Amino acid sequence: MSIFGSSFSGLAIKPRVFVSYHHDNDQYWYNEFNRVFSGTYDVVTDRSLDRAIDSDDPEYVERRIRENHITGTSCTIVLSGVETYKRKYVDWEIYATLFKEHGLLGIVLPGSTDGLFPYRFDDNYATSYAHWIHWTTDPGVLRAGIEEARNRSCYTSRINNSRQKMRRNG
Repeated sequence: MSIFGSSFSGLAIKPRVFVSYHHDNDQYWYNEFNRVFSGTYDVVTDRSLDRAIDSDDPEYVERRIRENHITGTSCTIVLSGVETYKRKYVDWEIYATLFKEHGLLGIVLPGSTDGLFPYRFDDNYATSYAHWIHWTTDPGVLRAGIEEARNRSCYTSRINNSRQKMRRNG
């Protein structure tokens, strides 16, 4: 069954996606993503990361991300701007996504360079686990990107989560 056609007693269930992004630099693009696609997707993001979680321990923070935000979603979307690859929380969110074996889709934001993704994302693009597209406001293009990422998530042997977690922002 497709994640786009689920229903419960005649009510359509919106697929849940987690969106990871650089909160300071790319808030505008997250707001646009949410504005354009919130009617189609249940968009989840970790607003608590706007302010530091009470710990700098990556294991603890990543577990909280995984348990409180990634669980229940089908795909993580990384909005990749010019400095997203430098952000430790984005790295930890990708780590949590791979731990849960969910789909991983990168979206290159306008003004950013193609392929300038967080290193952990790049590791998994190189193994053909992750997928990426350019920024779009077309629901069909996004749906196809998410489906491709979800289809690739069947190949869990391709997951490369061996990189050390970032300890600080670059």
